[in-house]
Amino acid sequence: MPQLNPAPWLTILVFSWVIFLTILPLKIVAHTFPNEPTLKSADTPKTESWTWPW
Repeated sequence: MPQLNPAPWLTILVFSWVIFLTILPLKIVAHTFPNEPTLKSADTPKTESWTWPW
């Protein structure tokens, strides 16, 4: 039964976790957003009351 031989599967598991823990976080942290978020102004817009036509 080849599934019980841990030799190839253990190395695949170790290398995949090495990739997940070293390369991927660096790529995620280096990600930049195309549009920088702007702060919402504290001024509230002046709204006019609705005038009903009847």
